[in-house]
Amino acid sequence: MDTPLPSRIRRRTLAAGLAALTLGALPWAAPSTAAQDRAAAQDRPPRTAPGARVVTDWSRTAVDVVAGDAKRPTAEPFLWYGFVSAAVYNAVVGIEGRYTPYKWHARGPQHASSEAAAAAAAHRVLLTYFPASRARLDAALAASLDTIPDGKAEERGVRFGHRAADRIIELREDDGRGADVPFAPEPAPGVWRPAPPGNNAAVNPWLGKVRPMTFDAPDRFVPGPPPALASKRYARDLAEVRAVGGKDSTERTPWQTETARFFSDPLPQQFQRAYADHVTRHGLDIVDAARLFAAANTAAADATITTWNAKFHYAYWRPIHAVRLADTDGNPATEADPTWEPLLRTPPYPEYIGGHCANDGAVMAVLDRLTGGDIDLRLTSAVTGTTRVYTSSADFNRDVIDARVWSGIHFRTADVVGNRIGARIGHRTMDHYFRPTG
Repeated sequence: MDTPLPSRIRRRTLAAGLAALTLGALPWAAPSTAAQDRAAAQDRPPRTAPGARVVTDWSRTAVDVVAGDAKRPTAEPFLWYGFVSAAVYNAVVGIEGRYTPYKWHARGPQHASSEAAAAAAAHRVLLTYFPASRARLDAALAASLDTIPDGKAEERGVRFGHRAADRIIELREDDGRGADVPFAPEPAPGVWRPAPPGNNAAVNPWLGKVRPMTFDAPDRFVPGPPPALASKRYARDLAEVRAVGGKDSTERTPWQTETARFFSDPLPQQFQRAYADHVTRHGLDIVDAARLFAAANTAAADATITTWNAKFHYAYWRPIHAVRLADTDGNPATEADPTWEPLLRTPPYPEYIGGHCANDGAVMAVLDRLTGGDIDLRLTSAVTGTTRVYTSSADFNRDVIDARVWSGIHFRTADVVGNRIGARIGHRTMDHYFRPTG
């Protein structure tokens, strides 16, 4: 059943109908012949997809709602951005074509507004999951629809956008979000424990049990275990992070410190800003913009789920405890420093695999596939107040892997493995979804 149209559209439709009756308009139109239809089609210019502003506007609104109003922590926003982006993508390509819909086969009505559909889809998904933000969402929807000419195209677009949103909401029913997942491992060498200064409990253990968006099981891409405490690799990893990741390190250069801090900006929001900037600078239309956001955000959502599954399965300790308690690890090549502190605050969840780097690997793989290798990604960091431009995914991945070690919060192995796993997820996403229809 179709959801009733917003009151603004209902008022416009009623007014238009009354005006038509007053002017004596016929309640029906005479059917045209096939020859007339062909002649009219020849006279019409080729259809051009609208611009991408509605996509970037609703990306910003999603950030305002998820990260701002709801204050969802850590990498969790990637999940919600994946839902919103998938609904917007289905709403757009269902009308405009060019790419295969995501887990859907519906096509929108002819002459529907894909801009109205995109706005209505994003609004409905966000309102379903974040009803406390209704005022913000209603205002954003009104602003989007005010840029679209009144009439049947707008009305049809809104209705189809609701259908696209309902499809995503249906797909995500009983997917494991918010499940009660106990996590209180017994302290032991190599085992995670709450980190100072807050000593907070682990955040969001349920994320590792959520059904992914582009494959079936959250443990499908989980790698083998981290290095054994007695291994040479572990000793090398520990020595490196102790030397260059410490708060008072004399071996870390100023540029390395800036890099560590640059990538401490919350990644889900940092990426949304970068996608919008890329879309705007390259003049992408609504179809290609919706595809970029959907492919990148669903891949990142699944990289997040995979990361959390690995983290809470292996429950590996963070560098702060590994360095301070090195005299308990059984490795003669390590040495304890009970007062060591990392450059950045240790996140409240286990270490292996590196979640930031897994998300980076997934997104870089998607962007490589979409751009042919010249990713042209411009990122800003609210932490450092600086901007960086990356044209190569290899350069980007190198910097983020290093950054997490220089931050003192990750071992290199966790970052490298996470990045590789993320890349596999990103490529699989593009192999199976968001493909051209031709």
